[in-house]
Amino acid sequence: MKNLVLVGFMGTGKTDVGQRAAARLGLRFVDTDHVIEQRAGRTIADIFAKEGEPHFRGLERAVVQELAAQQDLVIATGGGIVLNPDNLRDLSATGIVVCLWAEPDVILKRTQHHNHRPLLEDPDRATRITDLLRQREPLYKSIPLRVDNTHTTVEQDVESVLRIYRDQTTGARAGV
Repeated sequence: MKNLVLVGFMGTGKTDVGQRAAARLGLRFVDTDHVIEQRAGRTIADIFAKEGEPHFRGLERAVVQELAAQQDLVIATGGGIVLNPDNLRDLSATGIVVCLWAEPDVILKRTQHHNHRPLLEDPDRATRITDLLRQREPLYKSIPLRVDNTHTTVEQDVESVLRIYRDQTTGARAGV
């Protein structure tokens, strides 16, 4: 089976949706940020603080290449995975890539108590979210399969993602 890959900004529910989708599909769930933290033996915030974002992106790239070479996974990616077009190319080669999207005010609410997001370490988190989303929006919107979860529940998001995944994998097997 092809992998199911969830991309999107921080706070769009990639991990929650991914874990539930994996359970329903009987596939293994993998979170790229978690893999990086396990291998580095420290948090992403610490990696950002000590080596910087470029170093983190290199670690992220290596994990993407490794996971894209596997099958039968549901992969939740970090929010910045779209910054390197090679990441999307590799993940698309072996998976169905679905972008989760939410409006900035909803992302702010969902991430307000998160202290582990180095890119949101800003006194004006709302402006930081808006600025990052504005920069990344064309990259997220370039992904044809999208679920806007601004006003939906996690379970509704899981249903939408699974519908897309099944439509895409059934169509691929049928030669559509």
